[in-house]
Amino acid sequence: MKTLYVSDLDGTLLRSDETISEYTIQVINELVEKGMIFSYATARSFHTAHKVTQGFHAKIPLIVYNGTMIKDNLTKEIIVSNFFDESIDHLITDLINHEIYPIVYSIMNNEEKFSYIEDKCSQGTIDFIHSRKNDIRSHPVEHIEDLYRGNKFYITCIDKKEKLEPIYTKYKNVLHCIYQKDFYSKEQWLEFLPNNASKSNAVQQLKEYLGCDKVVVFGDGKNDIDMFEQADECYAVENAVDELKCIATQIIGHHNDNAVAKWLKENYK
Repeated sequence: MKTLYVSDLDGTLLRSDETISEYTIQVINELVEKGMIFSYATARSFHTAHKVTQGFHAKIPLIVYNGTMIKDNLTKEIIVSNFFDESIDHLITDLINHEIYPIVYSIMNNEEKFSYIEDKCSQGTIDFIHSRKNDIRSHPVEHIEDLYRGNKFYITCIDKKEKLEPIYTKYKNVLHCIYQKDFYSKEQWLEFLPNNASKSNAVQQLKEYLGCDKVVVFGDGKNDIDMFEQADECYAVENAVDELKCIATQIIGHHNDNAVAKWLKENYK
């Protein structure tokens, strides 16, 4: 039986300082050399995920943008992608009418970009953009109409809870929304994905792509719930949200204590 092991990154495989310990890298690399099929599913882009996972020898495709895309880890080729249709422009208009200026991710001229109007953005959004300094995907624009350009696949809003919560309530049963606080900054985030994009769908697609029979997953946040619900086994780290712990096969150690690597070392056959 071939088993696919998939871990979330932030709050699960990554420590609080956004790094992966040498111990975790060593354990996972050794198990991969022995034949373990290991990947990760993250809200991060391939670009930022690749930075924080330097040292891993994973050669299989990786799930990014909460399942919106699956990318080949070696060639960077997009294997699976999900895009919004034109109706998403109504959401962007609604956000702007409520003085919420989003970051809009899209493909423009075959290049991945994220667009934003910096002088209109919230402080939380500006802080996020500055944390991505020198990112080749960064695409500052001056006019609202520029946010509508490209083949859009992800929308991120970072703002005050009292501004975002009514929008979440309005769209949560219409669009695929993720509403939670950022693990590091503790800022309130509201993210929108195409309805057919999710970690669980991407994990199942990857399972079929690799010819695996079983899926074992690890996570900590609300955006891992759908992945947990579809997996054969699911393990929540000690620092996970209660909603995830309630549906987990088992609660393992803390993400700052190499919990995933320790579990894999003990249980991988």
